[in-house]
Amino acid sequence: MTTGQGALQGELNFTRVPQLLAQAEALGAGGTLDLGGVSNADSAGLALLLELSRRSKVRGKHLSINGANEQIVRLARFFGLDKILRFE
Repeated sequence: MTTGQGALQGELNFTRVPQLLAQAEALGAGGTLDLGGVSNADSAGLALLLELSRRSKVRGKHLSINGANEQIVRLARFFGLDKILRFE
């Protein structure tokens, strides 16, 4: 994460989110999060993205989310979170 960008891989789901939440400070610290390696997400994964975004705002930054696949973007739209999360 020396480039200022956090990255996630695999699935963002109910099973993995607790362990990823423990890494939240490092994941969103650079203001950019790469989801290019994420295969799919469920509502728990979206909750993680919201929390990372919230923590970035507390630090005075906006979290940019790059590389999200269509499934993740559609799920965010379904819940109306595409207006809150910054997908690039």
